[in-house]
Amino acid sequence: QLQYVESGGGLVQTGGSLRLSCTAPGINLDRYNVGWFRRAPGQEREGLACISGTDGQIYYVDAFKGRFTISRDKAKNTVDLQMNSLEPGDTGTYYCASDKCHEYWSWGLTFRGWGPGTQVIVSP
Repeated sequence: QLQYVESGGGLVQTGGSLRLSCTAPGINLDRYNVGWFRRAPGQEREGLACISGTDGQIYYVDAFKGRFTISRDKAKNTVDLQMNSLEPGDTGTYYCASDKCHEYWSWGLTFRGWGPGTQVIVSP
């Protein structure tokens, strides 16, 4: 059963960077479509980036283009999210899950395998 585990969160100052990783123990992620999402305190979940396992296409929510980068690390069997120029508004719990990076992927409604998340705190 697909069940992701996220890692890499922590406390960082404004302007800093973090690299989050997503893996699914026992499953080769090479062909999986994987999306990164987050939920900020008191807010709805929002999509950040999605990477296709079939053609390698990458999709970003416009607000995060240029600051966040999704990629695969085949050696580690992870899908990573590099986050730069972090701001206090990026504070939240970050999750990964799988489904096709379809037109409405950023809503996350059809995604599965949600992990427990990894917490990111950006201090002023």
